[in-house]
Formats: sequence, C-alpha cells, structure tokens
Amino acid sequence: MAAVETFALEGHIVDSLILPKVLDLVLDSGSDYRLLDVVIGRSSTDPSRALIEVTAPDDEVLVALAEQLQVQGANPLDSGKATTEPAPADGVAPAGFCATTNLVTEVRIEGHWITADRAEMDCVLVVAAGPDGRPQPPAVRTTPLHRLLEGDAVVVGASGVRVLAPERTRGLTGFEFMDSDVSTEKPKATQLRALAERLRAARAEGAPVLAVCGPAVIHTGGGPAVARLVRAGWVQVLFAGNGFATHDIESAVMGTSLGVSVTSGAGTEGGHSNHLRVINEVRRHGSIAAAVESGWLTDGVMHACVIAGVPFVLGGSVRDDGPLPDTITDVVEVADRMRVEVDGVRVALMLASTLHAIATGNVLPASVETYCVDINPAVVTKLSDRGSHQAHGIVTDVGPFLAQLADELEA
Repeated sequence: MAAVETFALEGHIVDSLILPKVLDLVLDSGSDYRLLDVVIGRSSTDPSRALIEVTAPDDEVLVALAEQLQVQGANPLDSGKATTEPAPADGVAPAGFCATTNLVTEVRIEGHWITADRAEMDCVLVVAAGPDGRPQPPAVRTTPLHRLLEGDAVVVGASGVRVLAPERTRGLTGFEFMDSDVSTEKPKATQLRALAERLRAARAEGAPVLAVCGPAVIHTGGGPAVARLVRAGWVQVLFAGNGFATHDIESAVMGTSLGVSVTSGAGTEGGHSNHLRVINEVRRHGSIAAAVESGWLTDGVMHACVIAGVPFVLGGSVRDDGPLPDTITDVVEVADRMRVEVDGVRVALMLASTLHAIATGNVLPASVETYCVDINPAVVTKLSDRGSHQAHGIVTDVGPFLAQLADELEA
C-alpha cells in the first residue's frame, strides 16, 4: 500500500543544488513527488522553501527514504515527537537508533524543539535525563557509540527529529566557466586571496582556525610557511600524523625530508635513516615539548606549536615508525581528542592530507568552512563524498601555495 508524506526543505536549497538532489533521491527510491509550494529567495541572503509531497510504494520505503532526505535537510512537515529507548549495554545503541548527520539537529521533547549540543555525523542522540527521569532542563547530546552508557535514553526513529539545511550564499552570477567545486583551471591567485579573507574574518571574530597537515606539506617545502602561520597566530589547532611531525622535525634538525635535502632536492648519504634518528632523539627526551625545552629542537612547525601554545593531535597508524612519544596510537582516543579540539573552530584547512582530512571531516559540523588544498583533485572529491559537503577544493601544489598564503596574510 502506498505511503504519503510531506517534507519541508528550507535554506539556500537552489544554488547549493540541495533541492534537485532531494528530488533525485525520491525518484531513485522508486517513489514519486509533487511540489506543493516553492518560494525562491529574492536576494543572495534570502532563504528558499519547498514543500514536497512524496508518495512511496510502502511504509518501509518511505522510512528509508526519510532518513536519506534528512541528511540533505529535508524534514517531514509533521515531525511528531521524539521517542527514546534505553541503551541495552555500554557502547551499544538500541535497534532503530537515529543516526546523526553533520548538520544542526533538533529534537522535539515535550512539545519543544531542543538543539543538540553539537553537530557530528555517524553518532546517536541521547536525551539527558534529570533525577526523576525527565529532561531538566531539556538537553540532547550527540554521542559516539563507544561513549554510550547502559540505560542512556537514545532517540530511535526519525519522528521528532529535524535537521537544518546548510547555509550557502548564492553566487553573484548565474552560469560560469570552471564553476565546479573542484577544478584544476581555477585562478589560484583569486582562490588564495579569498581564503586569506576568510582567515582574516575568523581572526576578527576570535574564532579558531584548524590546520590538518599531511607529510607532503614538508616534502614540498611548505613547512616553514605553516610555522609562520602558527607563529603569527593564524592557526590555533593542528591535526596531523606521525609522519608529518617526524619529517617536520627531521627537516628542522637535519635539513632533510625522507632523506632528501629540503634546499637542494638531492638525496643525502644515509638519509634514509634520518627520520628514525630524530624519532629516537625525541623519544630520548620524552616528548616534542621536552625536545624544544632542552634546546635540541629549535625550528619547524612542531617547535612553533610548542612555543605558541597551539594544541596538536598526532594520530597514529600501523605503518608508523617509532612512533614519536606524542603520537596517539589508539584511534578511538585520537577521535575523542579531536572532538575536544574542534570545539569552536570556524575554518579548517586540509593541507595535502587524505586520511587525516577525512577523519577530521567526520567530526566537524557542516557549518565549519573547510578548504582542501591538494595537487590531486580526487582528494577533495573523496572528502566531499564522505559527507563533508561543505569542503571547497583548491587544486595546486601545497608548498608554494602555503608560502604565498603566508605572504598574503603578512601583507
């Protein structure tokens, strides 16, 4: 038997292509739609609104489709009220739990819409209860599965849950050449100046900026530029892996990166072991901060972070040498540390990083302006495909780009 539901979609839904994506999802599910009402914003700051009546083959298809539509910000017009069930065990959610997106989420409790404490994809919603078992005051926590405690009131189903479509301002013109989010042909100078303006705006607002760095930043000569950005106060948080920190220290102490001279680009005798030697020395000191305090490490990005008091999270992997004593090898602990440090971040720079960029994107709200700088367009596309739809791509060699960005900001 056919099932019918009306969905509301609000925000910048036309220019961001959210509306056509929603309609495609409806058709792909084997359902049909009817546009009951569409109001297009008259200016670049005015939101648009659409009411979409969806007819699905049965209730099962409609329930699955509603979950997909909510990821795009489309909510049932009659959202009902939220239903909770207790977590059956620590780290285990009840069947049918509501999985979160990276969009701002609201839950209807006792007739009131309560905004969840933060936006993060692939988590569950927990209603915080008072002594008598009712929310006092009403509070909703976005919680990773591993943080669930037995008995937590977990929201199940999509009833009484709505998400807000991401805010994206419309462009100044209609049709444009090279208008895709990822293009190797876009003028880099224009993109660089636009990024610099966003960083200046974040600084003016007192909002933290996050840099996520891959080892290629050091290999391509971008390390000194990142250190300049840290020293000048343009970066407040740093995420990276063992490789980035190791090669940054190697370049600062031994003048090589993976044994290749950072000045001449030529290989050095015995250079293949340079990174192991600096890892060993940092391990002897006990930490990167201790190596800085001793006077052994006097330059580089990690040195700049220690001196400026910029927190950094180094996430390990099975291929790491050493690793450095600061590298966290427990991936669950890494993610939890990242969640703490991204609080309040306004702009995120993903610099020549694939795995760490995607991992960071998974814990970032969609409201964080994210810029992915990489020579490979596939890296930017991969980040977006994994849910970080807010990511803007700048396809270029990260080393020279960072040097120019530092110059632009200093100017």
